[in-house]
Amino acid sequence: MGTAAVSERTACIRCGECCLGAAPSLHLQDILRVTAGPIRKTDIYAIRVGELVRDNIHGELQITPDEFIKVRERPDRRGCIFYDASGKRCAIYENRPSQCAAMKCWDETGFMRVYAEPKATRKDLIQDNNLLRLMSAHEERCGYERLGRCVREIERAGDRAVEAILEMLKFDHDIRRLTPEKLAVGADEMYLIFGRPLAETIGMFGLKVTSAPDGTFFLTLKEPVPPHR
Repeated sequence: MGTAAVSERTACIRCGECCLGAAPSLHLQDILRVTAGPIRKTDIYAIRVGELVRDNIHGELQITPDEFIKVRERPDRRGCIFYDASGKRCAIYENRPSQCAAMKCWDETGFMRVYAEPKATRKDLIQDNNLLRLMSAHEERCGYERLGRCVREIERAGDRAVEAILEMLKFDHDIRRLTPEKLAVGADEMYLIFGRPLAETIGMFGLKVTSAPDGTFFLTLKEPVPPHR
């Protein structure tokens, strides 16, 4: 839709473009929507420091310096999981996240004010000490800064750097498998507790991972490894 058409609008026409464009991130004022509902921990996931994400404000990819929580996307990767395409409506409209409540495509003022407010992190939602210790161990072993250093070392250190990356992938895989077995946590909450699996996000470094049924990982180049800071 053209800018002129949007600027002339004064109310939502339920076109669904904002819901299909991107899922919202959560702010501190949205925590109650998770702890009391209707948003479940299985409906959200963590973006960790150093992860490559799309900045929907500027329409470009960037490395995030901060952790934040996002609502999951629809299976077709288009927009928010709560968008009901058949009814062109939000399934949790009365309790929608603050970014969504502030969204007016004809006037970005309210949205930009909310967007600048502090975003929720995992520690705002997870208080279990055992989980917090596991999260800390995972961040130490599988943080994106460490992963980036190993990727940059591939050309110089060869197999040694590759082995370090494979160890990270295995640790990331195993902790997601073992945590639900050892603690009273659902397997579908792992995206919130540990963020997206490294096997999914490692493409940001130009690498591709395949796995065998026995859990063995194989690392190949997706494309020439880009510089990563």
